[in-house]
Amino acid sequence: MPEGPEMFRVARQIVAAVGAQPLTEVWFAFEHLRAGQRELTGRRLMAATTLGKALLLHFDNDRVVYTHSQLYGRWLFAEAGRRPDTNRQLRLALTTRARSALLYSASDIELIDAASLRAHPFVARAGLDVLSSGADVAAIAQWMRRDRFAGRQLGHLLLDQSFLAGVGNYLRSEILFAAGLHWTDRPRDLDESAFARLAGAAHTLMWRSVETGGMTNRPERAKALRSAGWAWRDYRHFVFDRDGQVCHACDTPIHRVAVAGRRLYYCPSCQGRVA
Repeated sequence: MPEGPEMFRVARQIVAAVGAQPLTEVWFAFEHLRAGQRELTGRRLMAATTLGKALLLHFDNDRVVYTHSQLYGRWLFAEAGRRPDTNRQLRLALTTRARSALLYSASDIELIDAASLRAHPFVARAGLDVLSSGADVAAIAQWMRRDRFAGRQLGHLLLDQSFLAGVGNYLRSEILFAAGLHWTDRPRDLDESAFARLAGAAHTLMWRSVETGGMTNRPERAKALRSAGWAWRDYRHFVFDRDGQVCHACDTPIHRVAVAGRRLYYCPSCQGRVA
């Protein structure tokens, strides 16, 4: 499933393709959304924002298209009047005189009023979004200290979208490694230094992933490994998907465990338990 950084990049692509221009054609695959075709045709897309893994398209008539790609949804782009070569099922098309933004395979699509956006179930449940909120490290750390999070293990908490919206499976492992924390640590176990490391890792790695197309490893290390002939999947991350390979920092083999039903990777030397 795409995580927050991937959706943030998609939002940028949508705005670049069809933003601020009158829409010459809008098409929804689902019958209950067909009235929206008339509402949005001729209107302008003013912004595309993300909330975690959800994408929100804001139009100049105070209407918002909410989409969640889940596992299979994918946005593709084409010149107006053309379609990408794909076997996927088209679900939503936004077209201007020049370009089209096309959502394939997704099933979670809604058209809602901007005034009621905060009451949407997903939006109402979502936690702090590091990317769309513009939160700095101090604000992220303050959010993490909330009492309702205190007793839960970080390995579970980081997948909870009411904690940090947009963190998924690869970011969970990477944030914990960069912070030097074990997946069984709880917020109540952390001192100020540990909170600062955790918040800093979330901020740095989510933005790094946006700007690099999904890489969380340090840029200088990734460059050196790439020059040495390493494949993208092997130098992309600190620990994620590297079970049995040596840690980039200490040469200890990376371990893999199942936490909250998902695979988690960690270095037993770099990530000792706090308590």
